[in-house]
Amino acid sequence: MHPTEMTFFEFFESDILSGKKTITIRDETEKDYLENSIVQVSTYETGRWFCSLLIKEVRPLSFSHLSEFHAKQENMTLPELKKIIREIYPQADELFVITYQLHSK
Repeated sequence: MHPTEMTFFEFFESDILSGKKTITIRDETEKDYLENSIVQVSTYETGRWFCSLLIKEVRPLSFSHLSEFHAKQENMTLPELKKIIREIYPQADELFVITYQLHSK
């Protein structure tokens, strides 16, 4: 079964709603999203729904291959991206890039 919900930290909400953030990078436990499906999105902290997203693509990516391209899609610098990924997934080297577009808000 594929997930139909996704959470983000609240500080990402405005970037997602404005279209500045177009990917999320997750670990093995959060990679089973179905391409061309719509997921309901809420805040991690409170569970407040704020939009739905169309999942466009799910692709593997090793931590060592993170690039400025990924950072730009996350609307942050590469050092910021690496830092936050290590905070959330301290041991994960195999990651997954989930590309999405805003469906509704």
